[in-house]
Amino acid sequence: MKKHILLFSFLFSSLIPFVSYAQLTPFELSKDKNYTANYAEVIAYYHQLAAKYPQMKLINYGMTDIGKPLTLIVLSKDKVFDPAQIKKQNKRVLLINNGIHPGEPEGIDASMMLSRDLLKNNKLPNDVVVCIIAVYNIDGCLNRGVSRISQNGPRAYGFRGNSRNLDLNRDFIKADSRNALAFEQILNTWQPEVFLDNHTSDGADYQYVMTLIETQKDKQNPILAKYTSETLSPELYKRMKKSGYEMIPYVESEKGTPDSGIVSFLETPRFCTGYTAQHNIISYITETHMLKQYDKRVYSTYDFMDHLISIVERDHVLIGQLKQQVDASVAKQKTFALNWDLDQEHFDTITFKGYEFGHKPSEISGLPRLYYDRNKPYTKTIKYYNTYKATAFADKPVAYIIPQAWGKVIDLFKLNKVAMHRLSHDTTLNLQMYYIADYKTGQRPYEGHYLHSDVKLNPIQSSIKFYAGDYVVYTNQAINRYIVETLEPQGVDSFFAWNFFDSVLGQKEHYSDYVFEDTAAEYLKNNPDLQKKLEAEKAKNPKLAASASMQLEFVYHNSPWFEKTYLRYPVSRLLTDTKLDLN
Repeated sequence: MKKHILLFSFLFSSLIPFVSYAQLTPFELSKDKNYTANYAEVIAYYHQLAAKYPQMKLINYGMTDIGKPLTLIVLSKDKVFDPAQIKKQNKRVLLINNGIHPGEPEGIDASMMLSRDLLKNNKLPNDVVVCIIAVYNIDGCLNRGVSRISQNGPRAYGFRGNSRNLDLNRDFIKADSRNALAFEQILNTWQPEVFLDNHTSDGADYQYVMTLIETQKDKQNPILAKYTSETLSPELYKRMKKSGYEMIPYVESEKGTPDSGIVSFLETPRFCTGYTAQHNIISYITETHMLKQYDKRVYSTYDFMDHLISIVERDHVLIGQLKQQVDASVAKQKTFALNWDLDQEHFDTITFKGYEFGHKPSEISGLPRLYYDRNKPYTKTIKYYNTYKATAFADKPVAYIIPQAWGKVIDLFKLNKVAMHRLSHDTTLNLQMYYIADYKTGQRPYEGHYLHSDVKLNPIQSSIKFYAGDYVVYTNQAINRYIVETLEPQGVDSFFAWNFFDSVLGQKEHYSDYVFEDTAAEYLKNNPDLQKKLEAEKAKNPKLAASASMQLEFVYHNSPWFEKTYLRYPVSRLLTDTKLDLN
């Protein structure tokens, strides 16, 4: 009997380190801590944790472009995994995104470790449900190799582009990828109050392991900006310094090197945090430095997430109250900024820990090349440009009316929980229509599109026929920023800017000049005011006066035969509170 007890004791003591060992992540199991888990290892690890801990659940959403679902990890202390019930419990939701750029995988490995430790040590927060996207760009994660040649580890990692070669952190408004559609389903299902996206930076060399992007204060809702700039962000900076990972704002240099000053990054809605800001969500991006050792980058990301969870738990009541205030404020807001420029006349100063830089002859070209000398660290005061001025505005209408023909717009609005009504029968309405007076288009494709910018509009009050089933979007919603910033054509990331409406920019009908000559002549005889207008234009414009075809075109443009839909933006603006028959 004694022998059996001794044998059992030996086996049990041998099993304990095996169980503990089995819970280590692939990153932790690597001897040099220079390894990031591949996609199969990530999903297998989370399944093992979920099998052991009932406070964790894996939920698959949609299907990404590579044909695999987007997996959401949900950590809930009381094992409630219903988003509606969680809202009723007045708990906060923190959403963490990893691997949008799989060559920047720190968040993938750090989230695996943090999930385990929160579960194993019974440290899940009472009033915060933590949601983690295990790997967002699954496509790029599977395309494993070494592509970020300037980066210091890990040994192998995924590729930036997805299987359609899209940069998914430029895809949130246009949502060309199925990855983005799945992400938007997650965001709008769980409706987080706080969002974090984990990244790795490139650019200048400096002493910090991690830099931080927060939603730019002049673009963020002022209620949230006050809390983040005065409370949440300072606390994160303080705690990270205490952890041994002192931070600085993301280093985007004004003139090439940090000594010239750094610029607050403006994340417009094409980026993840620009998109989440439209949903009134407090948003952050971590940027660990590419030249620091991979293990330090992982551990700093771990600490940041741990601190963020702790602070959100501490302030969960306040954050909930602020979100309600902001939603109510945005529903009533009348004027919306659509574009911003950096204010170079105003700046703050910050203490910056960098390295001396210089120039020396290139061994390739013989010409001067930049280098940083890590043997010469410095601490100095530099300029921090953190003020932006809005350069374009729009006053919201009472409602927008979107013809049902524009299906992608309708689908994205539904996905983003925009409240919409449908006309119950054919209706003619007098409302404001935009005509596109001018715009510029990029000469090269950007993420599969030729972006429009510098849009000039000619608003016209028009009588337009709509049809049963067309959509009416009232602008009395908490999601107003998303509605206005996508539907107003002059917005930097509007649907018009991303080519959703390019078909209206092409003329569909014209005339045969030798036939229209007689029709136009007769029309001018019967409309002497147009004849006077033509003569006045000829007097001002010698080119018009010397061109028969230009004069014929002038008459056509001012005649009833010219197509009214050419250059007419199809989304209309209802400016008065008009009674509509709606479904």
